[in-house]
Amino acid sequence: MAAMTAAAVAAGGLAFAGPAAQAEPRGDAVQQSIDKLVGVDRHPGALAAVRDQRGRTRHYTAGVGDLRTGAEVPANGRVRLGSASKMFTSVVVLQLVGEGKVELDASVEKYLPGLVRAKGVDASRITVRQLLQHNSGLPDYTSTMFEPLGDFFPYRHAYLEPRELLDLANAREDGGPAGGGWSYSNTNYVLAGLIAQRVTGRPFNELVTTRVIERIGLRDTYAPEAGEQDIRGRHPKGYQRIIATRELVDFTRMDPSWGWAAGQLVSTPADLNTFVRALLDGKLLEPAQLAQMRTTIPTDRESGRGYGLGIFSMPLSCGKVAWGHGGDIPGYSTLNAATDDGRATTLVVTSLTGSVNDKSVPADRAALVDATLCAK
Repeated sequence: MAAMTAAAVAAGGLAFAGPAAQAEPRGDAVQQSIDKLVGVDRHPGALAAVRDQRGRTRHYTAGVGDLRTGAEVPANGRVRLGSASKMFTSVVVLQLVGEGKVELDASVEKYLPGLVRAKGVDASRITVRQLLQHNSGLPDYTSTMFEPLGDFFPYRHAYLEPRELLDLANAREDGGPAGGGWSYSNTNYVLAGLIAQRVTGRPFNELVTTRVIERIGLRDTYAPEAGEQDIRGRHPKGYQRIIATRELVDFTRMDPSWGWAAGQLVSTPADLNTFVRALLDGKLLEPAQLAQMRTTIPTDRESGRGYGLGIFSMPLSCGKVAWGHGGDIPGYSTLNAATDDGRATTLVVTSLTGSVNDKSVPADRAALVDATLCAK
């Protein structure tokens, strides 16, 4: 989880957001849809970047970026990505596969002997592929952190090392057999980040910065340094409800170390669109590794969704398939998807679904993304 100050300095423009984007006029259909997401019983704010087939990006905002001051949501502001970070981690590991430094079907024990010790789990039977595909059976350390009370606040300012996260997972007793089917676990991506560090001898944050962020020129994306709790540059505030009082409070300042390779990155909607387009267009992975990434297993019986190596496949209402990865972290919830015809959409709201009283909002968010990717 530790970030390298030197890597951040070497990244140059990463310390400051680029020129301010301008939001679209309030009359079009996308703007009307994003306006529906915000309000007293909904999210405080929302922002989106929609890229069409010609590569033109439109920016949208709605709601309030700071409930205390009433400031507007900045167009293309920086936000915490949560699990959308997993796409970046998977790219790093798959690049190492292409370089012959990692074998997808080798066991975790080969690279991290003795680290996986959860009850009922045999690390020698868990492969790197299964980590990236959430098919390892490993318990999720975040279940220990957050599920007992449903409360994010005790860990808000806690700095946790990757080994401490593994300790939490190893202490659980709800693991399953490797290869038993798709079961989402952040533990998988902590291990993937540690494997990348082990085979390269370099810190994970440096790897994701040099191999992904700098490689495709993401000016507003960065991996937070160890102990860094604020978001750099222009950003909307992120909010979380206190369970006992239902009060909505500013949760923007927090330590994201518990997300590490599973969910700590900061980016903007436009940068995330640029990333997923570069990924699908073959600018980050060789064809063999990109094909592996896009080979999916079903996530459930109902939705038609699949999960590859760090990326979802999602059927759209118009018959197309979208690729991407959403992310939830206190204060921010992201939906991201792109299609093979050149489109991409990233939508971010500034609170989690659990902090919203109107339970129809998730369906409205999904419909907005679907509509932009299916637009004629």
